[in-house]
Amino acid sequence: MDSKSLAVRENYKRIASEIAEAAVKNGRKPEDVSFMAVTKTVDPVYVNEAIDCGIRLLGENRVQEWQSKREAYRDGVPVDFIGALQTNKVKYLMGQIRLIHSVDRLSLAQEIEKQAEKHGIVQDILLEVNIGGEDSKSGTAPADLAALLAQVKTFPHVRVRGLMTIPPPCSDDRYLAAMEELFLRTKENDPEQMQILSMGMSDDYAAAVLHGSTLVRVGSALFGARDYSR
Repeated sequence: MDSKSLAVRENYKRIASEIAEAAVKNGRKPEDVSFMAVTKTVDPVYVNEAIDCGIRLLGENRVQEWQSKREAYRDGVPVDFIGALQTNKVKYLMGQIRLIHSVDRLSLAQEIEKQAEKHGIVQDILLEVNIGGEDSKSGTAPADLAALLAQVKTFPHVRVRGLMTIPPPCSDDRYLAAMEELFLRTKENDPEQMQILSMGMSDDYAAAVLHGSTLVRVGSALFGARDYSR
């Protein structure tokens, strides 16, 4: 076993423990929070190492990279798509991806509906919220979420399972708290389907769990710094 494999194992133990501790502090069970391994630029051998450690959910950012690596992953581990998604790439995900996290506009939801109907499936999605109002990030504005949700809920082949966000880097937790409040308000109107709050990455996963996140997306903290030359 090489040094990177050993590092992945140690990182997994530490992160899983911190997620569990935060969940308990938040009044939940550790198993109430999904620990996703984000695989952007990561060699499949190390993804499989993480799976061997206990990872049960993978997150892919790029359609072409996922297509090139998916056959090398351990069988039976579900994959979510978490990156920015162009409408012309939706067709490649249908029937292959458990959940699409990054639905930030009506036109994308319409394309998912179109492709899901062709495949005879109902595609689960999350609506992405730009909680900090940053120009550099995608996501619907919090004020526009209710209208987008109402439109998407009319689609028979798309099912909204929750919300996703990437908060601005911040010295306090105000954006995490704001997203938690927005999620809880949204969930009040549809408690059965609105189950997932995808919030928290390598720098803030524990804080996100303390603010109600049910799914954290961890890449570099698990696998080390990304190699963008790959």
